[in-house]
Amino acid sequence: MLKLKIRSQHRSKIFQNPMIAAGGFEPDTAEATVANGDASLIAFGRHLIANPDLPKRIELGLPLNHYDRSTFYAFDARGNIDYPAYEVQEADQACVD
Repeated sequence: MLKLKIRSQHRSKIFQNPMIAAGGFEPDTAEATVANGDASLIAFGRHLIANPDLPKRIELGLPLNHYDRSTFYAFDARGNIDYPAYEVQEADQACVD
């Protein structure tokens, strides 16, 4: 992540237009990168594939599914549709309410 952060910081000083950064970001590092002005947007790839409800998870601070690269863009029944959306359990619901 450090290399990506350094690249984003360097490019943001040279390129003054909106910039999308991608690769190796977690929700907290993505937010910090945008807040620091090092990028305008953050693109998520692996986390988006493994978390069909990624925007909701980030917004509510929910845990992310772990991804398995061997299931990405595979030509069999495993993969993109196998990752579950977050299901609120009763104990979790009490924390959200």
